[in-house]
Amino acid sequence: MEIFAIGLNYKTAPVEIREKLSIKEDELQDVLNKLAENPYVYETCLLSTCNRVEVYGVTENLKEAEEWILGIFSSISGIDKESLKKHIFIYEGRDAIKHIFRVSASLDSMVIGEPQIVCQFKDSFSIAKESKTVRHILTKLFDKALNVSKKIRTSTGIGKKAVSISYAAVELAKKIFGDLSDKNVLLLGAGEMAELAARHLASTGVKHIFVSNRTFEKAVQLAKEFGGSAISFNKLFEFLPEADIIIVSTGAKEPILRKEHFLKINKERHGEPIFIIDISVPRNVSDDVNEIENIYLYNIDDLKTVVDKNLQERKVAAAAAEIILEEEVSKFERWLNQLKVSPTIAKVRNFADEIREYQLQKLFSQMPYLNEKERENIDLAMRAVINKLLHRPTMYIKDKAQSEDIDIYIQIFEEMFSRKWDYRKAKEKSKKKF
Repeated sequence: MEIFAIGLNYKTAPVEIREKLSIKEDELQDVLNKLAENPYVYETCLLSTCNRVEVYGVTENLKEAEEWILGIFSSISGIDKESLKKHIFIYEGRDAIKHIFRVSASLDSMVIGEPQIVCQFKDSFSIAKESKTVRHILTKLFDKALNVSKKIRTSTGIGKKAVSISYAAVELAKKIFGDLSDKNVLLLGAGEMAELAARHLASTGVKHIFVSNRTFEKAVQLAKEFGGSAISFNKLFEFLPEADIIIVSTGAKEPILRKEHFLKINKERHGEPIFIIDISVPRNVSDDVNEIENIYLYNIDDLKTVVDKNLQERKVAAAAAEIILEEEVSKFERWLNQLKVSPTIAKVRNFADEIREYQLQKLFSQMPYLNEKERENIDLAMRAVINKLLHRPTMYIKDKAQSEDIDIYIQIFEEMFSRKWDYRKAKEKSKKKF
């Protein structure tokens, strides 16, 4: 049996293909059940995000599994199988294990180190467990993948540095203020990046969010999402002294906030710091605001510099993460290969037990005077002899489990203990009689 990974992602398929194959959360279980209907797919799990739709599983016939999965993908997307094949990747064995580990550790993400994929990976695993489409091998694999992800994040710090403009803004705010729970945020305008920064700030538990926009209805709508308050644009300057963090993103062609506004505010705030993020292009806050003590102004270029620096640091962390990942893939492969030889070892031990039981019955029938304790001691002695005899062969086959030729070693090992040698011996005896 082989572990496989089949699917498409942002590397192999454009967004217009990915969106056609997008699977909603409430549809995942139904799709999983369809995947598991194929007799060649023993275990399976489905990961569906905006950037990837991937099936992980265990099979003994990859070609059959591939055709079945492509058929389901074709049915969902309305794209014929041959067209889909141009965008599909297929990994098996070590390559599949490595890919799954890289996905869970966000080393395969569009933004390396992004945390969302870990939650998505966990959720897909939980749904597969609920649907009973994962068993021993994939359960072990997914548990290991999540442990590896945690190990990489802890030891390399790959997810610590902000790599989006909005995240960088929040990280800078934390550096200036530390705790944000008693801070008020003013969102001026409704640009996409500014709105996203406000969302990130809201998730940190800021005290309150005020929203001001030239279109008041838009301000009301956005403030409602944040549980905040809408401010009429013409009353903006009345509320400026209340704001500890100001995010600016309007379509104005010249600065709205100037040095003179903040000189007055600074007196009212008794020197309490203000953090301003101007994500507008062109800029909506005049440069000279930065000359005022305790006022920190960052524009989109400042934030981009932080992001670029952090991206470089993440790339360094990713290189260290790949080394950890290779080691963990090898460990899992060793476990998987030992799992492969377990049935063979069990067969040999069962064969030895049959011989032991046969010889004991024969001995006890010849020595009926033995009491229960004596019989028990003889049985224990025979078990000890068998264990000692089988110990070295067992260690040998477990060691060879790491070899590329493991299937040949298993065949030889099974042949050595095969019953056919008993039949051959009996056949030779019968020939001698004639």
